[in-house]
Amino acid sequence: MKQNIHPKYYPETKVKCACGEKFTVGSTKPEIKIEICSKCHPFYTGREQLIDAAGRVERFKTRQTKAQPARPKKVKAKKQKSKE
Repeated sequence: MKQNIHPKYYPETKVKCACGEKFTVGSTKPEIKIEICSKCHPFYTGREQLIDAAGRVERFKTRQTKAQPARPKKVKAKKQKSKE
């Protein structure tokens, strides 16, 4: 193995989740911040929650409402005058 090419390894890297959970792992970074962990992920908790990063859910909902087909306008049939 070549010497002096590998990044420094931190065996006690602190990981902080957005939900408040904290734990330690080994990594090449001294501190890691994450949005979802096993304590708050819907797959592990069984709870469904919307995770909105930068308004993506709102943008999706507005696009869906705009994409709804417009209701067809009622067309009045013109009566043709018959010449007798």
